[in-house]
Amino acid sequence: MAFIPANEMIFHGWNFYAAPLTAIRKLILYRIFRKITTFCVYAILNQIVLKNQSTAISLRLRVELLNMIEAIIIGLIQGLTEFLPISSTGHMLIAEKLLGVQYSDAFNVLIQVGSIAAAIIVFWKDITGYFVNWKSPGTRDYVLKLLAAFFITGAGGFIAKKCGAKLPETILPVAIAVITGAFFILAVEYSAGKKTLNSNLTWAVVVAVGLGQLSAAVFPGASRSGMAIMGAILVGLARPDAVKFSFLVGIPTMFAAGGYQLMDAVKTGNTQDLFTPESIVAYAVATVSSFLTVVWLLRFVQKKNFIPFAWYRLALGTALIVLFASGVMM
Repeated sequence: MAFIPANEMIFHGWNFYAAPLTAIRKLILYRIFRKITTFCVYAILNQIVLKNQSTAISLRLRVELLNMIEAIIIGLIQGLTEFLPISSTGHMLIAEKLLGVQYSDAFNVLIQVGSIAAAIIVFWKDITGYFVNWKSPGTRDYVLKLLAAFFITGAGGFIAKKCGAKLPETILPVAIAVITGAFFILAVEYSAGKKTLNSNLTWAVVVAVGLGQLSAAVFPGASRSGMAIMGAILVGLARPDAVKFSFLVGIPTMFAAGGYQLMDAVKTGNTQDLFTPESIVAYAVATVSSFLTVVWLLRFVQKKNFIPFAWYRLALGTALIVLFASGVMM
């Protein structure tokens, strides 16, 4: 057998890796070809079905697929916006208007439970630590302040509910709240830049977080997590600690709000959406996306501030006002 230089082996098929790589390429190309062929066959059959007696079945499948895609979009929006300071309520309202859908309270409760579950998973070590180390004065003080912030939000929300506060059905109030929140973030970050933030969880932080969450309940579009975090930073709490405390307070807050909505759904008999394939998929998507969002934000605030979110809110709010003024979205 004639000697072939190493730099020429690849051209003659003698390279040690050439044969396996060629086999892998062939396998990948075969699978791609098979998927394309299968897709084409199904497409042709679908057209044949549409032209014959099974048109209704095909249309039903298309409607179900569309419903599933819409559920995935709603679940993703819930997961990405619930814990970011950009207003989950505002984005959900926008999505429902653009998609032309109106989901029930039971459906909304379920995807909120997905966000709650994600937060519990992220902070599981902290939550279990509160029970294990309950005898520690520091632990008891932290838990007491968590409960106090939750009580402020819960009591204020109950009063607001009794006074007739409810989610808006038009875009304009949401757009105004989104823009107002943007300026609030800019003001808080400007103030934070002139002082040294610390990890001291004071009672001022507790009140600020409780009132911040309450403001989002009264003014949808303000962002529950955003106003709570900004309130904590405003009174001197460091960003990572502000995010953690706000999210921990948000767990019982969202749980209580979801439970209240679920009770109303049970009373009116509108719980069928809890067990549909679309709601289950939306719940799964919301859970996974919420988990990734919380983990990402906790890392983000270690070195950066919230100003980018303010610019996003300004752009979003401005776009909503333009769409409202032009009659595209009401």
